[in-house]
Amino acid sequence: MAAAGNGPLGGVRVVELAGIGPAPFAAMLLADLGADVVRVDRPGGAGIGIDPAYDLTNRNKRSVLVDLKAGDGPATVLDLAERADILIEGYRPGVAERLGVGPRACLARNPRLVYGRMTGWGQDGPLAARAGHDITYIAVTGTLSVIGAPDEPPAVPANLLGDYAGGSLYLVAGVLAALHHARSEGGAGQVVDAAVADGAVHLATMLHGMLAAGAWQDRRGANLLDGGCPFYGAYETSDGRHMAVGALEQRFYDEFARLLGLDDETAAARHDPARWAELRDAVAARFRTRSRAEWTALFEGTDACVAPVLSLREAPGHPHLAARSAFTRHGGLTQPAPAPRFSATPGSVRRPPARPGADAAEVARDWDVPGLNGGPAEPARPTDTTHPAAPTRPAGPAHPADPAADRRPS
Repeated sequence: MAAAGNGPLGGVRVVELAGIGPAPFAAMLLADLGADVVRVDRPGGAGIGIDPAYDLTNRNKRSVLVDLKAGDGPATVLDLAERADILIEGYRPGVAERLGVGPRACLARNPRLVYGRMTGWGQDGPLAARAGHDITYIAVTGTLSVIGAPDEPPAVPANLLGDYAGGSLYLVAGVLAALHHARSEGGAGQVVDAAVADGAVHLATMLHGMLAAGAWQDRRGANLLDGGCPFYGAYETSDGRHMAVGALEQRFYDEFARLLGLDDETAAARHDPARWAELRDAVAARFRTRSRAEWTALFEGTDACVAPVLSLREAPGHPHLAARSAFTRHGGLTQPAPAPRFSATPGSVRRPPARPGADAAEVARDWDVPGLNGGPAEPARPTDTTHPAAPTRPAGPAHPADPAADRRPS
Protein backbone atom coordinates (compact mmCIF):
# COMPACT_ATOMS: atom_id res chain seq x y z
CA MET A 1 0.00 0.00 0.00
CA ALA A 2 1.30 3.44 -0.90
CA ALA A 3 2.39 5.70 1.91
CA ALA A 4 0.13 8.53 3.01
CA GLY A 5 0.67 11.72 1.05
CA ASN A 6 -0.87 14.94 -0.08
CA GLY A 7 -2.94 13.53 -2.96
CA PRO A 8 -3.08 14.11 -6.72
CA LEU A 9 -4.27 17.73 -6.47
CA GLY A 10 -1.07 18.96 -4.82
CA GLY A 11 -0.35 22.48 -6.03
CA VAL A 12 -3.99 23.31 -6.83
CA ARG A 13 -5.25 26.34 -4.92
CA VAL A 14 -8.89 26.64 -3.92
CA VAL A 15 -10.78 29.52 -2.30
CA GLU A 16 -13.97 28.51 -0.47
CA LEU A 17 -16.41 31.22 0.57
CA ALA A 18 -17.77 29.80 3.82
CA GLY A 19 -21.27 28.40 4.00
CA ILE A 20 -23.00 25.16 4.93
CA GLY A 21 -24.14 22.07 3.05
CA PRO A 22 -22.70 20.79 -0.22
CA ALA A 23 -20.12 23.53 -0.92
CA PRO A 24 -18.01 22.86 2.20
CA PHE A 25 -18.16 19.12 1.56
CA ALA A 26 -17.00 19.66 -2.03
CA ALA A 27 -14.11 21.79 -0.80
CA MET A 28 -13.25 19.09 1.76
CA LEU A 29 -13.08 16.50 -1.00
CA LEU A 30 -10.72 18.71 -3.00
CA ALA A 31 -8.64 19.21 0.15
CA ASP A 32 -8.59 15.45 0.83
CA LEU A 33 -7.20 15.01 -2.69
CA GLY A 34 -4.36 17.38 -1.90
CA ALA A 35 -5.59 20.83 -2.92
CA ASP A 36 -4.58 23.82 -0.81
CA VAL A 37 -8.04 24.99 0.29
CA VAL A 38 -8.40 28.36 2.00
CA ARG A 39 -11.79 28.81 3.58
CA VAL A 40 -12.90 32.43 3.84
CA ASP A 41 -14.88 32.59 7.08
CA ARG A 42 -16.85 35.59 8.22
CA PRO A 43 -16.80 36.99 11.74
CA GLY A 44 -19.31 34.97 13.75
CA GLY A 45 -18.87 31.79 11.74
CA ALA A 46 -21.09 29.95 9.26
CA GLY A 47 -23.66 29.11 11.91
CA ILE A 48 -24.13 25.35 11.64
CA GLY A 49 -24.35 25.17 15.43
CA ILE A 50 -21.49 22.79 16.26
CA ASP A 51 -18.05 23.41 17.67
CA PRO A 52 -15.74 24.09 14.67
CA ALA A 53 -13.29 21.57 16.13
CA TYR A 54 -15.75 18.79 15.25
CA ASP A 55 -16.80 20.03 11.80
CA LEU A 56 -15.01 17.37 9.78
CA THR A 57 -16.07 18.94 6.49
CA ASN A 58 -13.44 21.59 7.25
CA ARG A 59 -10.54 19.18 7.67
CA ASN A 60 -7.41 19.61 5.53
CA LYS A 61 -8.30 23.29 5.02
CA ARG A 62 -6.93 26.58 6.29
CA SER A 63 -9.16 29.43 7.39
CA VAL A 64 -8.96 33.19 7.17
CA LEU A 65 -11.45 35.79 8.37
CA VAL A 66 -12.80 38.38 5.95
CA ASP A 67 -15.53 40.83 6.87
CA LEU A 68 -17.36 41.55 3.64
CA LYS A 69 -19.03 44.53 5.30
CA ALA A 70 -15.65 46.19 5.62
CA GLY A 71 -14.39 48.34 2.79
CA ASP A 72 -11.41 46.09 2.08
CA GLY A 73 -13.31 42.81 2.42
CA PRO A 74 -14.12 42.20 -1.25
CA ALA A 75 -10.63 43.31 -2.29
CA THR A 76 -9.10 40.69 -0.01
CA VAL A 77 -11.21 37.94 -1.57
CA LEU A 78 -10.26 39.18 -5.04
CA ASP A 79 -6.60 39.06 -4.02
CA LEU A 80 -7.08 35.41 -3.05
CA ALA A 81 -9.01 34.66 -6.26
CA GLU A 82 -6.19 36.14 -8.31
CA ARG A 83 -3.83 33.53 -6.86
CA ALA A 84 -6.28 30.59 -6.95
CA ASP A 85 -7.18 27.94 -9.50
CA ILE A 86 -10.72 27.35 -8.22
CA LEU A 87 -13.20 29.40 -6.20
CA ILE A 88 -16.31 27.85 -4.64
CA GLU A 89 -19.33 29.74 -3.31
CA GLY A 90 -22.77 28.59 -2.18
CA TYR A 91 -24.84 31.80 -2.13
CA ARG A 92 -28.16 32.31 -3.82
CA PRO A 93 -27.91 33.68 -7.37
CA GLY A 94 -26.77 37.29 -7.45
CA VAL A 95 -25.53 37.49 -3.86
CA ALA A 96 -21.84 37.08 -4.70
CA GLU A 97 -22.22 39.85 -7.27
CA ARG A 98 -23.77 42.16 -4.70
CA LEU A 99 -20.97 41.33 -2.30
CA GLY A 100 -18.43 42.37 -4.95
CA VAL A 101 -16.92 38.89 -5.40
CA GLY A 102 -18.98 37.52 -8.28
CA PRO A 103 -17.64 35.76 -11.37
CA ARG A 104 -17.11 38.91 -13.44
CA ALA A 105 -14.99 40.59 -10.79
CA CYS A 106 -12.99 37.42 -10.03
CA LEU A 107 -12.39 36.45 -13.66
CA ALA A 108 -11.30 39.99 -14.44
CA ARG A 109 -8.51 39.50 -11.92
CA ASN A 110 -7.79 35.91 -12.94
CA PRO A 111 -8.98 34.87 -16.44
CA ARG A 112 -8.05 31.22 -15.81
CA LEU A 113 -10.05 30.93 -12.60
CA VAL A 114 -12.69 28.20 -12.34
CA TYR A 115 -15.62 29.77 -10.48
CA GLY A 116 -17.77 27.04 -8.94
CA ARG A 117 -21.31 27.99 -7.91
CA MET A 118 -23.23 25.60 -5.65
CA THR A 119 -26.94 26.16 -5.26
CA GLY A 120 -30.05 24.08 -4.69
CA TRP A 121 -32.06 25.21 -7.70
CA GLY A 122 -29.40 26.59 -10.05
CA GLN A 123 -28.53 30.07 -11.26
CA ASP A 124 -31.77 30.57 -13.19
CA GLY A 125 -35.32 29.26 -13.43
CA PRO A 126 -38.52 30.04 -11.47
CA LEU A 127 -37.17 28.65 -8.18
CA ALA A 128 -33.62 30.03 -8.43
CA ALA A 129 -34.16 32.71 -5.78
CA ARG A 130 -36.14 30.49 -3.41
CA ALA A 131 -34.78 29.00 -0.20
CA GLY A 132 -34.61 25.24 0.05
CA HIS A 133 -32.89 22.22 1.54
CA ASP A 134 -31.86 18.78 0.37
CA ILE A 135 -35.33 17.31 0.86
CA THR A 136 -37.11 19.97 -1.22
CA TYR A 137 -34.62 19.68 -4.06
CA ILE A 138 -34.91 15.90 -4.36
CA ALA A 139 -38.69 16.09 -3.90
CA VAL A 140 -39.38 17.89 -7.19
CA THR A 141 -36.88 15.77 -9.15
CA GLY A 142 -38.72 12.51 -8.52
CA THR A 143 -35.82 10.89 -6.67
CA LEU A 144 -37.42 11.21 -3.23
CA SER A 145 -40.56 9.48 -4.51
CA VAL A 146 -38.75 6.16 -5.04
CA ILE A 147 -37.46 5.83 -1.45
CA GLY A 148 -39.50 4.10 1.24
CA ALA A 149 -42.40 1.73 1.73
CA PRO A 150 -45.42 2.03 -0.59
CA ASP A 151 -47.90 2.54 2.25
CA GLU A 152 -45.81 5.18 4.06
CA PRO A 153 -44.50 8.66 3.21
CA PRO A 154 -41.19 8.72 1.32
CA ALA A 155 -38.22 7.96 3.57
CA VAL A 156 -35.80 10.84 4.15
CA PRO A 157 -32.24 9.78 3.14
CA ALA A 158 -30.51 12.26 5.52
CA ASN A 159 -28.86 14.85 3.27
CA LEU A 160 -26.75 12.32 1.42
CA LEU A 161 -28.71 11.97 -1.81
CA GLY A 162 -29.27 15.65 -2.60
CA ASP A 163 -26.63 17.79 -0.91
CA TYR A 164 -23.69 15.44 -1.25
CA ALA A 165 -24.41 13.06 -4.14
CA GLY A 166 -26.39 15.46 -6.33
CA GLY A 167 -24.58 18.58 -5.17
CA SER A 168 -21.03 18.21 -3.86
CA LEU A 169 -19.89 15.40 -6.14
CA TYR A 170 -21.22 17.11 -9.25
CA LEU A 171 -19.56 20.37 -8.24
CA VAL A 172 -16.23 18.58 -7.78
CA ALA A 173 -16.55 16.83 -11.14
CA GLY A 174 -17.45 20.13 -12.76
CA VAL A 175 -14.66 22.26 -11.34
CA LEU A 176 -12.02 19.60 -12.05
CA ALA A 177 -13.22 19.27 -15.65
CA ALA A 178 -13.19 23.05 -16.00
CA LEU A 179 -9.72 23.21 -14.46
CA HIS A 180 -8.48 20.71 -17.04
CA HIS A 181 -9.89 22.95 -19.78
CA ALA A 182 -8.43 26.11 -18.25
CA ARG A 183 -4.97 24.54 -18.18
CA SER A 184 -5.14 23.22 -21.72
CA GLU A 185 -3.76 25.12 -24.71
CA GLY A 186 -6.11 27.99 -25.52
CA GLY A 187 -8.19 27.24 -22.44
CA ALA A 188 -9.70 29.80 -20.10
CA GLY A 189 -11.53 30.00 -16.84
CA GLN A 190 -15.29 29.71 -16.65
CA VAL A 191 -18.29 29.49 -14.33
CA VAL A 192 -19.54 26.07 -13.20
CA ASP A 193 -23.26 26.14 -12.30
CA ALA A 194 -23.81 23.11 -10.05
CA ALA A 195 -27.32 22.65 -8.66
CA VAL A 196 -28.51 19.94 -6.28
CA ALA A 197 -31.71 19.59 -8.31
CA ASP A 198 -29.75 19.05 -11.53
CA GLY A 199 -27.56 16.41 -9.92
CA ALA A 200 -30.51 14.59 -8.36
CA VAL A 201 -32.18 14.44 -11.77
CA HIS A 202 -28.99 13.11 -13.35
CA LEU A 203 -28.57 10.43 -10.68
CA ALA A 204 -31.88 8.89 -11.76
CA THR A 205 -30.79 8.40 -15.38
CA MET A 206 -30.97 4.60 -15.23
CA LEU A 207 -34.40 4.69 -13.62
CA HIS A 208 -35.76 6.93 -16.37
CA GLY A 209 -34.43 4.48 -18.94
CA MET A 210 -36.11 1.59 -17.16
CA LEU A 211 -39.32 3.63 -16.88
CA ALA A 212 -39.32 4.27 -20.62
CA ALA A 213 -38.71 0.59 -21.30
CA GLY A 214 -41.60 -0.47 -19.07
CA ALA A 215 -39.24 -2.07 -16.57
CA TRP A 216 -39.97 0.39 -13.77
CA GLN A 217 -43.34 1.32 -12.30
CA ASP A 218 -43.76 4.97 -11.38
CA ARG A 219 -44.74 4.19 -7.81
CA ARG A 220 -42.76 3.42 -4.67
CA GLY A 221 -42.11 -0.09 -3.42
CA ALA A 222 -43.11 -1.85 -6.64
CA ASN A 223 -39.77 -2.35 -8.36
CA LEU A 224 -36.61 -4.39 -8.27
CA LEU A 225 -34.42 -1.81 -6.52
CA ASP A 226 -36.83 0.21 -4.38
CA GLY A 227 -37.88 -2.38 -1.81
CA GLY A 228 -40.67 -3.87 -3.87
CA CYS A 229 -38.64 -7.00 -4.46
CA PRO A 230 -38.55 -9.43 -1.49
CA PHE A 231 -34.95 -10.44 -2.21
CA TYR A 232 -33.69 -6.84 -2.25
CA GLY A 233 -34.45 -5.14 1.05
CA ALA A 234 -33.90 -5.07 4.80
CA TYR A 235 -35.36 -7.42 7.41
CA GLU A 236 -35.64 -7.29 11.19
CA THR A 237 -33.85 -9.88 13.30
CA SER A 238 -34.84 -11.36 16.65
CA ASP A 239 -32.90 -8.71 18.56
CA GLY A 240 -34.57 -5.80 16.80
CA ARG A 241 -31.69 -5.15 14.42
CA HIS A 242 -31.62 -5.64 10.66
CA MET A 243 -30.03 -7.56 7.83
CA ALA A 244 -29.77 -6.25 4.25
CA VAL A 245 -30.45 -8.61 1.35
CA GLY A 246 -29.39 -8.00 -2.25
CA ALA A 247 -29.68 -11.45 -3.83
CA LEU A 248 -30.70 -10.30 -7.31
CA GLU A 249 -28.92 -12.79 -9.57
CA GLN A 250 -30.23 -16.36 -9.63
CA ARG A 251 -27.06 -18.00 -8.34
CA PHE A 252 -26.83 -15.56 -5.45
CA TYR A 253 -30.52 -16.01 -4.69
CA ASP A 254 -30.18 -19.80 -4.65
CA GLU A 255 -27.43 -19.57 -2.04
CA PHE A 256 -29.44 -17.05 -0.04
CA ALA A 257 -32.57 -19.22 -0.04
CA ARG A 258 -30.60 -22.31 0.97
CA LEU A 259 -28.81 -20.63 3.87
CA LEU A 260 -31.95 -18.85 5.05
CA GLY A 261 -33.79 -22.17 5.10
CA LEU A 262 -36.54 -21.56 2.52
CA ASP A 263 -38.20 -24.66 1.06
CA ASP A 264 -38.08 -25.07 -2.74
CA GLU A 265 -41.74 -24.18 -3.26
CA THR A 266 -41.44 -20.93 -1.32
CA ALA A 267 -38.13 -20.03 -2.94
CA ALA A 268 -39.69 -20.49 -6.39
CA ALA A 269 -41.96 -17.51 -5.71
CA ARG A 270 -39.02 -15.38 -6.85
CA HIS A 271 -40.21 -15.87 -10.43
CA ASP A 272 -43.84 -14.88 -9.78
CA PRO A 273 -44.38 -11.25 -8.70
CA ALA A 274 -47.92 -12.21 -7.71
CA ARG A 275 -46.36 -14.33 -4.94
CA TRP A 276 -43.80 -11.75 -3.79
CA ALA A 277 -45.89 -10.82 -0.75
CA GLU A 278 -45.91 -14.48 0.28
CA LEU A 279 -42.15 -14.70 -0.24
CA ARG A 280 -41.54 -11.52 1.71
CA ASP A 281 -43.51 -12.84 4.69
CA ALA A 282 -41.57 -16.10 4.63
CA VAL A 283 -38.19 -14.31 4.47
CA ALA A 284 -39.22 -11.93 7.26
CA ALA A 285 -40.35 -14.83 9.45
CA ARG A 286 -37.05 -16.64 8.99
CA PHE A 287 -34.95 -13.56 9.85
CA ARG A 288 -36.94 -13.05 13.04
CA THR A 289 -35.78 -16.43 14.33
CA ARG A 290 -32.16 -15.40 14.95
CA SER A 291 -30.16 -12.37 16.05
CA ARG A 292 -28.24 -10.12 13.70
CA ALA A 293 -24.95 -11.57 14.93
CA GLU A 294 -26.14 -15.13 14.27
CA TRP A 295 -27.28 -14.33 10.74
CA THR A 296 -24.07 -12.43 10.07
CA ALA A 297 -22.04 -15.46 11.08
CA LEU A 298 -24.21 -17.77 8.96
CA PHE A 299 -23.83 -15.69 5.78
CA GLU A 300 -20.15 -14.89 6.39
CA GLY A 301 -17.94 -15.98 3.51
CA THR A 302 -20.83 -16.66 1.12
CA ASP A 303 -22.07 -15.03 -2.09
CA ALA A 304 -25.62 -14.73 -0.83
CA CYS A 305 -25.30 -10.91 -0.85
CA VAL A 306 -26.45 -10.48 2.74
CA ALA A 307 -24.91 -8.03 5.21
CA PRO A 308 -25.72 -6.65 8.66
CA VAL A 309 -27.12 -3.13 8.83
CA LEU A 310 -24.62 -1.31 11.03
CA SER A 311 -24.97 2.03 12.77
CA LEU A 312 -22.57 4.95 12.28
CA ARG A 313 -20.75 4.02 15.48
CA GLU A 314 -20.59 0.33 14.57
CA ALA A 315 -19.33 0.76 11.00
CA PRO A 316 -15.66 1.56 11.78
CA GLY A 317 -15.36 -1.79 13.56
CA HIS A 318 -16.47 -3.91 10.61
CA PRO A 319 -13.57 -6.21 9.66
CA HIS A 320 -13.59 -5.28 5.98
CA LEU A 321 -13.71 -1.54 6.57
CA ALA A 322 -11.02 -1.86 9.22
CA ALA A 323 -8.77 -3.89 6.91
CA ARG A 324 -9.21 -1.27 4.16
CA SER A 325 -8.68 1.60 6.62
CA ALA A 326 -11.94 3.10 5.39
CA PHE A 327 -12.00 5.08 8.62
CA THR A 328 -9.06 6.90 10.09
CA ARG A 329 -8.32 8.62 13.39
CA HIS A 330 -6.83 12.09 13.42
CA GLY A 331 -6.76 14.64 16.19
CA GLY A 332 -8.69 12.31 18.46
CA LEU A 333 -11.60 11.99 16.01
CA THR A 334 -12.61 8.82 14.16
CA GLN A 335 -13.69 9.85 10.68
CA PRO A 336 -14.09 8.56 7.12
CA ALA A 337 -10.78 8.36 5.31
CA PRO A 338 -10.27 10.21 2.01
CA ALA A 339 -11.71 8.49 -1.06
CA PRO A 340 -11.11 7.34 -3.74
CA ARG A 341 -7.65 5.79 -3.47
CA PHE A 342 -4.62 6.50 -5.63
CA SER A 343 -1.63 4.20 -6.10
CA ALA A 344 0.94 6.92 -6.77
CA THR A 345 -0.50 10.00 -5.08
CA PRO A 346 -2.58 8.87 -2.08
CA GLY A 347 -4.51 11.39 -0.07
CA SER A 348 -4.59 11.64 3.70
CA VAL A 349 -6.06 13.58 6.59
CA ARG A 350 -3.30 16.10 7.22
CA ARG A 351 -4.98 18.79 9.27
CA PRO A 352 -7.84 18.89 11.79
CA PRO A 353 -10.96 20.96 11.07
CA ALA A 354 -9.93 24.54 10.42
CA ARG A 355 -10.64 27.00 13.21
CA PRO A 356 -12.17 30.17 11.77
CA GLY A 357 -9.42 32.68 11.07
CA ALA A 358 -6.65 30.66 12.71
CA ASP A 359 -4.50 30.31 9.59
CA ALA A 360 -4.44 33.89 8.32
CA ALA A 361 -0.73 34.40 8.94
CA GLU A 362 0.18 31.15 7.15
CA VAL A 363 -2.01 31.92 4.16
CA ALA A 364 -0.83 35.53 3.96
CA ARG A 365 2.73 34.21 3.73
CA ASP A 366 2.13 31.25 1.42
CA TRP A 367 -0.25 33.02 -0.96
CA ASP A 368 1.44 36.42 -0.68
CA VAL A 369 -1.74 38.21 0.41
CA PRO A 370 -0.54 40.65 3.09
CA GLY A 371 -3.98 42.15 3.78
CA LEU A 372 -5.30 39.13 5.69
CA ASN A 373 -6.13 39.55 9.36
CA GLY A 374 -4.96 36.96 11.87
CA GLY A 375 -6.50 35.42 14.96
CA PRO A 376 -9.23 32.82 15.43
CA ALA A 377 -12.85 33.86 15.69
CA GLU A 378 -15.24 32.82 18.41
CA PRO A 379 -17.05 29.54 17.66
CA ALA A 380 -20.38 30.00 15.92
CA ARG A 381 -23.39 29.96 18.23
CA PRO A 382 -26.37 27.76 17.33
CA THR A 383 -28.63 30.81 17.25
CA ASP A 384 -26.47 32.60 14.69
CA THR A 385 -28.60 32.55 11.53
CA THR A 386 -27.29 35.56 9.69
CA HIS A 387 -25.08 35.84 6.65
CA PRO A 388 -22.48 38.50 5.90
CA ALA A 389 -23.89 41.83 4.90
CA ALA A 390 -22.73 42.99 1.51
CA PRO A 391 -19.89 45.49 1.41
CA THR A 392 -20.14 49.09 0.35
CA ARG A 393 -19.26 48.91 -3.31
CA PRO A 394 -17.18 51.63 -4.92
CA ALA A 395 -19.92 52.68 -7.30
CA GLY A 396 -22.90 52.74 -4.96
CA PRO A 397 -24.49 52.11 -1.56
CA ALA A 398 -24.19 48.95 0.46
CA HIS A 399 -26.51 46.05 -0.33
CA PRO A 400 -27.68 44.30 2.85
CA ALA A 401 -27.52 40.55 2.72
CA ASP A 402 -29.94 38.96 5.18
CA PRO A 403 -30.43 35.22 5.78
CA ALA A 404 -32.60 35.03 2.67
CA ALA A 405 -29.63 36.06 0.56
CA ASP A 406 -28.03 32.65 0.79
CA ARG A 407 -29.29 29.52 -0.96
CA ARG A 408 -30.37 28.13 2.40
CA PRO A 409 -30.54 29.44 5.95
CA SER A 410 -27.45 28.93 8.04
